[in-house]
Amino acid sequence: MHSDLALASTTDPISQALVGGLLVAMFVALALEKAHRVLVVMGAVALMWGISYATPYRLLTFEATAQALDVNVLLLLAAMMALVGVLKETGVFGWAVERILERFGGRPARAMVLLWWFTGIASAFLDNVTTVVFVTPVVLAASRRVGAPSLLVILPVIMAANIGGTATLIGDPPNIMIGSGAGLTFLQFLEELTIPVLIMMCGLHWWGARRLRAAMGRQADLPAAADEPGYGPRITDPLLLKWLGGISAFVLVGFVTHGITHMPAAVPAVIGATAALLVQDVLYLRTAHPTHEERRHGILHIIEREIEWPTLVFFAFLFILVGAAVATGLIDTLASLLQQGIMAGRDAFGLGEAGTLIFAALLVAWVAALLSAVMDNIPFVAVSIPIIKALTLELPGDATVLWWALSLGACLGGNGTPIGASANVTTLGMAEKQGIRVTFGEFTTVGARVGVFTLLVSSAFLVGFVLLGADRVAEVGAVVLALVAAALWRYESRANG
Repeated sequence: MHSDLALASTTDPISQALVGGLLVAMFVALALEKAHRVLVVMGAVALMWGISYATPYRLLTFEATAQALDVNVLLLLAAMMALVGVLKETGVFGWAVERILERFGGRPARAMVLLWWFTGIASAFLDNVTTVVFVTPVVLAASRRVGAPSLLVILPVIMAANIGGTATLIGDPPNIMIGSGAGLTFLQFLEELTIPVLIMMCGLHWWGARRLRAAMGRQADLPAAADEPGYGPRITDPLLLKWLGGISAFVLVGFVTHGITHMPAAVPAVIGATAALLVQDVLYLRTAHPTHEERRHGILHIIEREIEWPTLVFFAFLFILVGAAVATGLIDTLASLLQQGIMAGRDAFGLGEAGTLIFAALLVAWVAALLSAVMDNIPFVAVSIPIIKALTLELPGDATVLWWALSLGACLGGNGTPIGASANVTTLGMAEKQGIRVTFGEFTTVGARVGVFTLLVSSAFLVGFVLLGADRVAEVGAVVLALVAAALWRYESRANG
């Protein structure tokens, strides 16, 4: 794909500088929030095409645009939004909120923390975009139900999705690419990254709950009046829900068995969405017996009301712009500079075997995080894989640490800005449709802090991996996790009186 794109583009330094300038300008415009984010990326792409056809610098031609689009991501999002839209028709989300309140005595802080942990754990075994599509409606409904500030609830959901997705091979697309390129297995990801990810989740739990309690006061830990059993939201269409349960299970199995079937995630998602819409239509015809004039089509309602078209359009234009960065060789140049920086650091500081590995791992992690915060991490990871492969051959010692550094940096860096990860854009788009708008500044203020914390934990893990080895760092990490969990338990006990 990258070579095909490059054939249609000029790869000289000026072309790369022009694309880099467009990316910076887009980022600044998004931060200023003077225009809607879709208009910003659309304008950047329009300007890019203008440069491509009016000057000698062909950044990315219209003919090459189709190759830049990640159709798998676009169809996955559209299909999962459609499936969730049909699920909404059954009333299951309102019903789930009431069950959560009953289980936790209606205490807002406990209920929200549970949803954050559920999001993190689910994101480790599913694609984190899929997880937030399912979880976001429940979280927003729960926050309204208990009177919790939506901003303080929805942002930790996004952070949890990105953190949890880091733990496994299938949790985040960059990990799938890294696993394939490095020959790492599902179990290797789970064994090495689970403990640092759990420590990060504990930190997110403490920080998010503390902010929620500061905003809500004692109300955060006082029971919110749940509806009496038998009242409140109910399942409005049990038969449809049963069918959708089976369909959703099929879709989730399709995601989990990706390594066996090699099906792109969009395939089971589109099959599942089609089946859900078909079942909905058949059950409607059987129960309502409408005349031709009364006949309504559920798919039209889903397409018009439930699919987040602004989010999909934003992704499409963003993919085009990042495609230009790939096609002109900008990302290749950045990756090469990373390699040169590692070698220069080794020579300048006279680093030994362990020192060189630590320097390389930390540089890879933090650079990957920085770039992932401002652009899609998938192209960067794609061109970084051969660079990391070359480094593992040149550097002494267990250079596997570089793969973990790339994974941690690419996945966790997405928490830095609203456009840093697909889960961010998707969740914020769904929230905006329900009247909850999170500004670029609000997100970045929170995301930067969480991002720095998670990267500090990652850095400690990477240093420990080099100095102590994989087995020993896991043992030390388990002790640290136990201490952190005990401190968190004590905090929650005090908060609940």
